[in-house]
Amino acid sequence: MKILAVDTATEACSAALMVGDKVFSRWEEAPRDHTRKILPMVQAVLEDAGLSLEQLDAIAFGRGPGSFTGVRIGISVAQGLAFGAGVPLIGISTLAAMAQGAYRLDGAERVLAAIDARMDEVYFGHYEQVAGQMQLVGEEVVSHPDALVEARGKQAGRVTCVGTGFETYGESLKGLADELVTSQVRFPAAVDMLPLARVAWLAGEAVPVEQATPVYLRDKVTWKKLPGRE
Repeated sequence: MKILAVDTATEACSAALMVGDKVFSRWEEAPRDHTRKILPMVQAVLEDAGLSLEQLDAIAFGRGPGSFTGVRIGISVAQGLAFGAGVPLIGISTLAAMAQGAYRLDGAERVLAAIDARMDEVYFGHYEQVAGQMQLVGEEVVSHPDALVEARGKQAGRVTCVGTGFETYGESLKGLADELVTSQVRFPAAVDMLPLARVAWLAGEAVPVEQATPVYLRDKVTWKKLPGRE
């Protein structure tokens, strides 16, 4: 199985390639520089593996949530590559990728993932490990931190937390668990999308290029309004 993954949904930019049991990857924290870096990263992992795009089975992309601009860049790049190569696409949640990263790096079994969504909100998801895969518990949401804690209640025991949401709103979000353990994972990485994409591929969840869609969680951009404006 040969799957390429790309992600530009947050401040990090990454590409990774799975070829059977081998993985090749590139990752860099590069705010506002994704358009310049992502294609060279893709080229680098393909060269590492000695493959061309046409030899891939599918391309996975970070579907969001995250930066509106970053998510759009990621899906546009993935669609362009997939269209040229004639391969299908697999959208992977950026929150799920961060949770998978906590499992890979920290051995985390239960993970709360939160990305700072600006405007006093976070993108949030609760994940639990099943057979090496992080699976979503409930739904991913965008919410004010206090409202999130009130709605979800407190998890018993130790739970790993990942993402910039906990850095920004840690005081409010500490009510989500008896004890929150901070992971080294701050942003998603394409390498952690690969095991999730493999499961999706085997389940027949890859889609044609034109059917790939982002997940913003917000229906539209909510702008700060000037006084007296609607």
